[in-house]
Amino acid sequence: MDKIRLYVAWQALSALISILATLAGTAAFAAGSSLPYAEGGYLPDFVKIVREYNESGDEFRIEGVCKSACTIFLDIRNACVERTAQLMFHAGHEIAEDRTGPDTRASRALLYRYNDSLRRYLLEGHYMDTNAYHTLSGSVLIERFGYRECPPA
Repeated sequence: MDKIRLYVAWQALSALISILATLAGTAAFAAGSSLPYAEGGYLPDFVKIVREYNESGDEFRIEGVCKSACTIFLDIRNACVERTAQLMFHAGHEIAEDRTGPDTRASRALLYRYNDSLRRYLLEGHYMDTNAYHTLSGSVLIERFGYRECPPA
């Protein structure tokens, strides 16, 4: 009877270790993904994430929908873009002065972090003049603007 209890306890412990390892791997993957930040948000929070990833050198996957402040992740040194990603750009809004456009502090902060060709494209196309979204696919960012493609997951 003791052998059976020991065997059952060992099987339960093995299952628990397997579950914990899977959860730890999932949490680590999610931490290096744009998915939790897809809707954008307060730009200084996103700048902090960019700094942390640039300091660590860890890879960061831009995937799925990535709106507004989320696009700042293009500035992460080891960022990669999935071809199916949809990045949505728009002008920043200056709350104190109630104005939107390419010359707001938020817009300048984002534009500064994009590569030269993407920055020029967004400004020349006037896509940073209003709060209307301009969507670019990951494929376009990779092929036209030279961002690194993510390896298969």
